[in-house]
Amino acid sequence: MLSKQNYLYDSLESRDILYSTNCGLKMKKLTTSLIAICAILILTSCGGGGENGQLIGVLERPAWNGINPYGMVYVPSGTLHIGQSDQDVFQTHLQRPKSISIHGFYMDDTEITNNEYRQFTHYVRDSIAHSLMGDFTEDDYGNEKIDWEYELDYTDETLDDMFYQGDEAFSGKREFDVSDYNYVYQEVDWRKAASAKGNGGEPFKRTSLLEKKEINIFPDTLVWIRDFSYSYNEPMSRNYFWHPAYDDYPVVGVNWKQARAFNAWRTKMWDDFKAEDEPNTEKFRLPFEAEWEYAARGGREHAPYPWGGYYVRNAKGCLLANFKPGRGNYPEDGGYYTVKGDAYFPNDYGLYCMAGNVAEWTENAYVDNAYSFEHDLNSAIVYNADDSDDDVYKRKVIRGGSWKDISYFLQTGTRHWEFQDTTKSYIGFRSALTFLGRSINDFN
Repeated sequence: MLSKQNYLYDSLESRDILYSTNCGLKMKKLTTSLIAICAILILTSCGGGGENGQLIGVLERPAWNGINPYGMVYVPSGTLHIGQSDQDVFQTHLQRPKSISIHGFYMDDTEITNNEYRQFTHYVRDSIAHSLMGDFTEDDYGNEKIDWEYELDYTDETLDDMFYQGDEAFSGKREFDVSDYNYVYQEVDWRKAASAKGNGGEPFKRTSLLEKKEINIFPDTLVWIRDFSYSYNEPMSRNYFWHPAYDDYPVVGVNWKQARAFNAWRTKMWDDFKAEDEPNTEKFRLPFEAEWEYAARGGREHAPYPWGGYYVRNAKGCLLANFKPGRGNYPEDGGYYTVKGDAYFPNDYGLYCMAGNVAEWTENAYVDNAYSFEHDLNSAIVYNADDSDDDVYKRKVIRGGSWKDISYFLQTGTRHWEFQDTTKSYIGFRSALTFLGRSINDFN
């Protein structure tokens, strides 16, 4: 291939013309113009039409080496056999054995903690405050955005509406009114977009595929009282989400919709941070049911528990997870309620508390006989039910069991469900992120 210099010279009649001393000033100006024109032609051919007519793809594409999200571990691509991992004690006969392939993904090594979720609530709180103060800036495209450079002073009278006032104030304390902590985001209905075009119909208008959601995101701290009749748990309601003693404990009182709003915010936070020319990553989301089970096994085929064994105690008799042992000896495992997110040993993928502590939301809608018809490639049954839908459509799969469950619900193959708009003192969540490209562990 010719160098750019030779290519440029060959585009002219003669190399000697360029520097002829007899041509005079006019010839020098003409030569300068010809050089500029040739340079433009070369750049044009390289950028859009290829180098010397060759198919080389679009040049100067941004580099992509993937990301390594803080607090997440990589779960490699692989295959698992789903189905009942132990005796079907309820004789449901619904979990038909099936082989499923899973694409590599990242997953949080612990459940989302109180302090991590508090970062979300503080973002929403500060967004409201900046809006009341009029702290906005405009980007190059005319979009109005919050100017985060301004420091907030919550003693400012302009922000008084964010606090309980008058008779609602308790003992004269200045406390935030969390009922207004609403997060607004958009989702794209990809399945709806694919359904019409794939069936030969007219594509949907883009506006019909964009769905705006507004979710109140503050955890329901009263679940500790509501979940247990004739039981004194008021201290947990008053302190669990607020007190620094529980910062590293899993957040609870968050329903399925709030967990998805958290992941939408987490995706936005990453996209706002990355460089302008850096490609977007996939969005953070709840793990799918098959992903969750695959990750919980830690690479151990047919493992009934994340640690691989058939029992909930080790050889010394020590309990291996936070659950309800025996007939209700809650503190025997070291935790009366929940425990810190990284308590107990992780499984072979480096994931903590995939059994016990808190049960976890997944992205999947719960269908009794799902294993009979779901696909064997990244299986996912997803349905975002509207408020007007029947309750049966609002069931979402939860996995892993919790601090108040017996050991049966800790098994990697046990399925259970809860309504998407329900909050509980024993249900939390963790995020997942699809890995882009070939498996990170495949160096061939």
